Amino acid sequence: MNRLAMAALVGLAVVSPAVAAQDAAGGTPSDEDVKALVAQLEALKASYAQEVRRLRELDMQVQAIQARVSGKTAQPLPATAQAQAQAAAANAAAEVPAPPAQQTAASGGEGYASSAAEAQQAKEAVRRSVDDAKQQQSALFNRRLTLENSLTYARYDRKQLTLNGFLALDAIFLGNIAIENVESDSLTYNFAARWGVNPRLTLNLDVPYIARKTIYQKGGAGGSAAAIAQEETNGTGIGDVTVSANYKLFGERGWRPETVLTGGITAPTGREPYGMDWKIIERDDDDFIRFAVPAEQPTGNGVWQANVGLSAVKTADPAILFANVGYIHSFARSFDDLDSNPDTVNPGDVRLGKSFYFGAGIAFAFNERTSLSISFSDKLSARASTRYKGGKWVKMIGSDANAGTLNLGVTYALTSKATFVSMLGVGLTPDAPDFSLAFKVPYML
Repeated sequence: MNRLAMAALVGLAVVSPAVAAQDAAGGTPSDEDVKALVAQLEALKASYAQEVRRLRELDMQVQAIQARVSGKTAQPLPATAQAQAQAAAANAAAEVPAPPAQQTAASGGEGYASSAAEAQQAKEAVRRSVDDAKQQQSALFNRRLTLENSLTYARYDRKQLTLNGFLALDAIFLGNIAIENVESDSLTYNFAARWGVNPRLTLNLDVPYIARKTIYQKGGAGGSAAAIAQEETNGTGIGDVTVSANYKLFGERGWRPETVLTGGITAPTGREPYGMDWKIIERDDDDFIRFAVPAEQPTGNGVWQANVGLSAVKTADPAILFANVGYIHSFARSFDDLDSNPDTVNPGDVRLGKSFYFGAGIAFAFNERTSLSISFSDKLSARASTRYKGGKWVKMIGSDANAGTLNLGVTYALTSKATFVSMLGVGLTPDAPDFSLAFKVPYML
């Protein structure tokens, strides 16, 4: 016997003494008595329906909270208890009209779920923004295949003062004073494929295509301090292709974050910056080159590189904490010409300096579709070394770098399979781009 029948019997038991008294007196119940009995029965039905609605609302809220805590889902009921709960819900739904809030949820509008399937959908919707935020920091191992298209614009502007001469009497400079300015704009399209081999391993492929424009300006042209020479060069082509893998060392559990180990190889598929043709803008009478620029911009660094890194992600509803650290090793490679003088050719070897990178940040999941992230990243590079044929390794002064960037990002779920990611990077050091703007659209198959 269900609860509604029990409530009806209780109601009948409440009013039965009055009816029995009338029967004992030899009379029959009047219309007023019947109306009172019906009114009490309807009141009990309404009260029961309200309690059922409140129970369902509380149940859905508890399931949603359990789904959001540490990315865990509620444990299913035992088979017997689940069957009894489903039978009771079916009986109640058959005898009691659904409240407006439940009717709205059943029709796909706002409100609480009215079935186990809709409850599961609600839990998955809550996790969506968390997964999108985690995908930007480490691989999502529950995705079989993800295709990502991204477009990044970066702006770089650097000015420097060049002195070519000597100081006489510790007060008078004799020689040439020139002001050099380099402005660079780059647009990079990157196609990436992420393949989840198993719940712990993901393979990645990144193929960039780069378009660069660089403007060189130099003051003191022709020996005149007021004269400024300017030249613009461009370069387009495929960049350096990277193949990498992510391996989940530990899953998120309790205080321990999800920890992922990353390793990869970058191949020099782009146009290297060595042995390129030069464009001579200005030459003195004694054939001394005052101003020369590359005829075409490079699209790669020209050497093989290997990287290994470690990333950690911890959910603390409604925030997601993340951090990463890594090392990049560059292998030496020979080139036909290393000299920056267009009139000479000197073959040799190049070995870029070792690089270390690290970063940390936090992301907030506002709702089931949107999350906001803020992070800091830095890359420290040691000096590069060159060795001409038959010579010794010599470190290149000024080739070391410290590129620190502040990143602000917004993630929005377009559909159940596609996500839109926007990222603004602000350079904090002279070696970092002045700013960068990136847009990504990962599509999960």
